[in-house]
Amino acid sequence: MEPVITEESTQPYPASVRLIGVKIRDCGEVKKLGAAGYSLRRGDRVLLEVDDEVTYGVVYTEPYSTPFIPPMRMMKSILGKANPDDLALIGRLERLSQEASAYCRIKAVDYKLRLKLVEVYGAMQSRQLTFVYTADERIDFRHLVLDLARRFGGRIEMRQIGVREEARRLGGIDTCGLVLCCASFLTNIKPVTVKQARNLGPPVEDPRLLGVCGRLKCCLMFEMMEAEGTTPQAQRLITPSKPNRPTPPTRPS
Repeated sequence: MEPVITEESTQPYPASVRLIGVKIRDCGEVKKLGAAGYSLRRGDRVLLEVDDEVTYGVVYTEPYSTPFIPPMRMMKSILGKANPDDLALIGRLERLSQEASAYCRIKAVDYKLRLKLVEVYGAMQSRQLTFVYTADERIDFRHLVLDLARRFGGRIEMRQIGVREEARRLGGIDTCGLVLCCASFLTNIKPVTVKQARNLGPPVEDPRLLGVCGRLKCCLMFEMMEAEGTTPQAQRLITPSKPNRPTPPTRPS
């Protein structure tokens, strides 16, 4: 949700940006988004775009202005403040999601399906319920989907995610005492492999290397980059003094 500005960007920098803190569907960590010119207070519902879908968020940090100093990231802005019709729809979707979540858990036990439900949410622009879950094995949920469709109507989507994505959606605090990297600022998660982790020194069996998701911590990527003295091209940012341009090769004398 927070694309990085690279040297290819041609848009002029604003002198300042106006931001708010929003929880997407009132779930997970607070995300920073552009507030545009809207007057908002804590608890307000706003419309925003996530994964090419229009959904809603809840304001947790009221609008504030901050100077834009590269290499800051340009963040997406909200689509607008929810009007009375939007608020009525959001209220129905929240109640429907709670009911669907409870019903799905009961039916999953009835069908002996070993899945963990992470989130259930309804679409604002169509009759669709999305059930986000994790599972250790392939699941045949055809009977479950039929039950859900009969109970709630509309289209039912079962969306399986990995444990890293689950941690990213739900958020939390890691052993370092900080909010999870994946939930706070990482936009492109590239897990560190066991082979790469071995090159850093500590044994990969050390539980301190594991995040709350049970996988190797994403922050090991930064230690690996520091050890190698390299920065991926996609993560090179513009600095206030000059852009990061490739250094031309020197010709042998």
